[in-house]
Amino acid sequence: MKRLSLIVTSCTLLLAWVVTAHSVTATVSVGKSPVAVAINPETNRIYVANYSSNDVTLIDGTNNTATSLAAGTHPYAVAVNPRTNKIYVANMGSHNVTVIDGATNKTTTVAVGNSPSALAVNAGINRIYVANYGSHDATVIDGATQSTTRVATGSNPFAVAVNPNTNRVYVANMSSGNVTVVDGTTNSPTTIATGTSPVAVAINPVTNRIYVANNYSDNVTIIDGATHRTTTVAAGAGPIAIAINPSANKIYVANNESSNVTLIDGATDAATMLGAGTGPYAVAFDPATTKVYVLNYYSGTATVFNGKSSATTIQTGPIPSAGAVNPVTKKIYVTNEYSGKVTVIGEQE
Repeated sequence: MKRLSLIVTSCTLLLAWVVTAHSVTATVSVGKSPVAVAINPETNRIYVANYSSNDVTLIDGTNNTATSLAAGTHPYAVAVNPRTNKIYVANMGSHNVTVIDGATNKTTTVAVGNSPSALAVNAGINRIYVANYGSHDATVIDGATQSTTRVATGSNPFAVAVNPNTNRVYVANMSSGNVTVVDGTTNSPTTIATGTSPVAVAINPVTNRIYVANNYSDNVTIIDGATHRTTTVAAGAGPIAIAINPSANKIYVANNESSNVTLIDGATDAATMLGAGTGPYAVAFDPATTKVYVLNYYSGTATVFNGKSSATTIQTGPIPSAGAVNPVTKKIYVTNEYSGKVTVIGEQE
């Protein structure tokens, strides 16, 4: 298994043929070892978690100016609640979450479990869910009061996703080979078996199906959200990241060790292999221009799919480890982990 990193993105991909030109519009210096990025499209602000410098870089999307904000030790994941303009940063080394007020940049700290590795936000009910890798549980943060509740999970929870339509939370437990389903109303957990080493989870809220990438068993577990019944679909070697196009009902799985992407048809569960660069590692989507971007860790590129099987390649800078798209500005922000940079890529139709 290759080195793992959390990418928190959720966008919509539509089927269309669009001719798009991409170009690098800026390179922004951030902190050391940027490993995660999230965007508030309503404010056009980008938040980058810098693992080795223990801070968050705030990038103003209008002029690419950067501001450093203090975080805890080893910030590893970041998520945004656009309704409240609050930003949540999981600090793996200090076992807490830094909460940034997007209006003032003031910060507060919320204690969670050991080694928080992933975050997901349910904006509708203003709840934040934190997967605590080291303490084998999840922390539920009330966004209004910052009070917390702990929920037991499986071993080494590594990824988390929320279905706001059903108010269910899905936590992928890497070492126990299962997913914990948390009822968002009662916080009661249920366990569902998956493949070996589940490291990523994504939800199609339209079909109420959950997709789990199993890194060691080279497959994807599909969970029916209504019945908890499961189906298994073969993927490439080392599936590491997964994201969904809800409207087209297509699922994209980045296979890190086979340098390809598994495209799953959500209606039939049929799988097709699509070529990518070396070491696909993360996925980012643009709902406005209908593109999916697969970041290739070792080749320093992004493979861009237009909704079908055709693809183009663009440069991203060295070691792209995370990416996020602002659909309003049509810009993609890619963290270059070892260089302490963020590459800004613009698209023009």
